[in-house]
Amino acid sequence: MPEPAPDEGDGPLSALVRDYLQHMSVERGLSLNTLAAYRRDLRRYEAFLGGRHVVDAAGITRHDVSAFAQAVVSGEDGLSPLSPRSAARTIVAVRGLHRFWALEGMTEGDPARDVHPPMTGQRLPKAIPVADVVKILESVDTSTPAGQRDRALLEFLYSTGARISEAIGLDVDDVSVSDALDGPAVVRLTGKGSKERLVPVGSFAARAVDAYLVRGRPALASKGKGSPALFLNVRGGRLSRQSAWSILKTATERAEVKQDVSPHTLRHSFATHLLEGGADVRVVQELLGHASVTTTQVYTLVTADTLREVYAAAHPRARA
Repeated sequence: MPEPAPDEGDGPLSALVRDYLQHMSVERGLSLNTLAAYRRDLRRYEAFLGGRHVVDAAGITRHDVSAFAQAVVSGEDGLSPLSPRSAARTIVAVRGLHRFWALEGMTEGDPARDVHPPMTGQRLPKAIPVADVVKILESVDTSTPAGQRDRALLEFLYSTGARISEAIGLDVDDVSVSDALDGPAVVRLTGKGSKERLVPVGSFAARAVDAYLVRGRPALASKGKGSPALFLNVRGGRLSRQSAWSILKTATERAEVKQDVSPHTLRHSFATHLLEGGADVRVVQELLGHASVTTTQVYTLVTADTLREVYAAAHPRARA
C-alpha cells in the first residue's frame, strides 16, 4: 500500500503552495478530487525539496525539479514509486505551480519549464474476438420488451462504434433503420464538442432496432410520459449510462465471456475488427469521430500485433 504523503507544513513554501491551490480552486474551478490529488503531489514535492535543504521558492533550480521527476518514478524520495501515468500527473502539478509563481512575480524564473513528465507508454485499446461479441449479443433473451431493447442497444453499439453517451442520447427521430434491412442505412451521432457524424447501421443492428421499435419500445413507452428517447428504461424514461453498463455486464456474464467488457470495449472491438477486415484507418477515424487520425492509429498497433502472431504461428521459417 502506498505510503501517505507528508503532512502539509508551515514553512514559506507551504504558504506559496496553498496560494497556488487556492488559485486553482477559485480561478480554474477544479474538482475536489483533482485538488486533493494536486495537494498530495505538491506535499511530496515540498518534502523532497526539504530533504535537499531547499526552503525558499527562489532557490529551486531545474536540477531540483528534474531530480524530483526521477525520484517519484524510482521511489528514491522514500515513498512508493509512482506509475508513469501518476508520475506524469505529479510533474504536471509541479510545472503548474512554478508557472504560477513566475507569473505572479513570486520567483524570477520558471525552473520547471523544460522538465517534462515521463512517457506514459502507449495504452492499447482492449478488444474482444468477434466470436465473443457474437456470444454476448446472442445471449440476450428477446422474449420481453426489455430484452428486445437490450439486444437492440448492444447490436447498435457494436454496429456503429458509438460511445454509450451517443447511443443513449438518441431520439427515435434520429434513427431510420427500415432502409437498412436491404442495405446499410445511416445514423447521425453527436459526439464530443457537439460534432455530428454519419455512421452506417448494419443489417443485424437494423433488424434488432426495428424489432424493438415495433414491439418492445411501445410497451416500455406506455409506462412513461412520452419520452422521445430511442432507448427507454422500464419506467418509460431515457435509459441511463449505468443501466446500459448493467445490460452489457449481464449479457457478458450470461455468455460466459471471461474478459471485462464495457460499452467502450464494444467500440474498441468495432474499430479493431474493421481494420483487421481491411478498412482504411482514415475511414475508421471518421466512423469513430476522432478529431485526429493519430488517435485512431493506436488501433493499428493492435492489428499489427495480431499479424505478427499469425505470421509466427503459420510461416514455416518464422522461427528458428
